[in-house]
Amino acid sequence: MLTTEFAPLNIDDEARKEQARLRAFLRREVAAGSFDPMMSSWTDFDADFSRKLGREGFIGVSLSKEHGGGGKSFATRHLVMEELLASGAPCGAHWMAERQSAMQIIRFGSDKVQREILPRIVAGTCFFGIGVSEPNAGSDLASAKTSARKVDGGWLINGAKIWTTNGHKTDYLLVLARTSPQGDKRHEGFTQFIVDMKSSGIEVRPIRDINNDAEFAEEVFSDCFVPDDYVLGEVGKGWDVVLSELVFERAGPDRLLTSFQTLQALETKLAKKGANEGTREIGRLVAHLSTLRQMSLSVSSLIENGRPANLQASLVKDLGAKFEREIPERARELVDFIPRRGAGADAFTQSLTQSVMRAPSWSIRGGAREILRSVIARELGLR
Repeated sequence: MLTTEFAPLNIDDEARKEQARLRAFLRREVAAGSFDPMMSSWTDFDADFSRKLGREGFIGVSLSKEHGGGGKSFATRHLVMEELLASGAPCGAHWMAERQSAMQIIRFGSDKVQREILPRIVAGTCFFGIGVSEPNAGSDLASAKTSARKVDGGWLINGAKIWTTNGHKTDYLLVLARTSPQGDKRHEGFTQFIVDMKSSGIEVRPIRDINNDAEFAEEVFSDCFVPDDYVLGEVGKGWDVVLSELVFERAGPDRLLTSFQTLQALETKLAKKGANEGTREIGRLVAHLSTLRQMSLSVSSLIENGRPANLQASLVKDLGAKFEREIPERARELVDFIPRRGAGADAFTQSLTQSVMRAPSWSIRGGAREILRSVIARELGLR
């Protein structure tokens, strides 16, 4: 029988104390009107709120103190991320930088980049986007055409990236580009770069979605210069760098809790009706969430101990995306619902409206389900 390991993660007293400290901070922020917990999401960009988190030490908690971080455990990091998501805090400004870019810079970045960028990420003042998808290469990243040509002191990048979360608001973009011609092995010849978005030769085009939000952007590069110090890892080994990044992107609590506010609002709505209607369904959803949470915690344990986690991360992302989309679907079955936002709409209606409008993207971002299942099959030796 084919099996895979989900190792337990020890949640120590330090992690619980930091969680309690963050919970108190978030209560104060909600009371002060910093954000609406029923109408915000971890993808919402709020630079001021990220700076507040940075000042309080809630960003980069597991990064070493040498790099400006808190030097705490991955359990502490996981609980901090969970608490932010469960509270509906607007973390989109720093999220990509803290979740994966900082980790990549520590593993693959030059000393110069580590000194210049990591302390700013921890302070909540430096924001990253991920530039891998292209207009004609979405799920099939090996077909990416963006190129980088070596010149004196650096590289010139030409091409385009698309579907970059908050790409029009970030300070840097991690860009996957081809640095040598494609040979028989499609995944070879790529290099990943840290691109300063203030550089010349970049045109940024915000993309509005069905919710009328400009959460995504397209970037077009025309002889955009990137210094040698801003190459991540070895030239030509960018594919391996990107794959290592996906573990951080795919298995965190943000793949389970995007629609958590809607679940909370649904439970409250049903309770106010004074009957047991929907109790079984709420219980089933909470049970699924509990199981997925344990799986996500396990991936954090594997990462902390330097063990492979690509299979586990892909499983969490696949199952988590299905779960997140199921919540608004079940809510619409259990409660009469007319989409509405703004004045006059209660918390349940506003939260469910937002979830319904955003849910179609949840099974695509971070890797489409078809791609994830192909990865899972390969890791299990089924293909």
